[in-house]
Amino acid sequence: MLPIRWLLSWAAAVLVTAIGGSLVQSQYNLARLSSIHEPVSLGQRLSVTGQDLIGFAPNYAVLVALGLLLAFLVAGLLGRWLPEQRHWLYPLAGFAAIATMLGLMSAMLPVTAISAARSPAGFLMMCLPGALGGWLHVRAFQRQNGRT
Repeated sequence: MLPIRWLLSWAAAVLVTAIGGSLVQSQYNLARLSSIHEPVSLGQRLSVTGQDLIGFAPNYAVLVALGLLLAFLVAGLLGRWLPEQRHWLYPLAGFAAIATMLGLMSAMLPVTAISAARSPAGFLMMCLPGALGGWLHVRAFQRQNGRT
């Protein structure tokens, strides 16, 4: 039963991270449009956000799933030696997974595929949902196992 609980917590983290990343990507790009004096209405914001949740988020989730799986396995191993530090190992692992994924994509592709990650601020904002996903994973897994 323990592996199923871990996988459910991981899946929730993937979902939160992918949706969060999609929201950051959408809003960051719309903010850049606004910064060049191109008006973006609330309706357009909602439409673009919805389209990105349907089109971008599922593809992004595949990459996030692999990155978080590897990062959480490493965090779990480290947590065996540092059990009192588990509460921050997983958020750090989630942040690092997204940062590594974005860095690899940037190095392997001729242009940064995720436009929000082209600036330092955007890169940071794209990594934050990974930290949130890691936090959710450790909290949900601990709660499922009767620990808080």
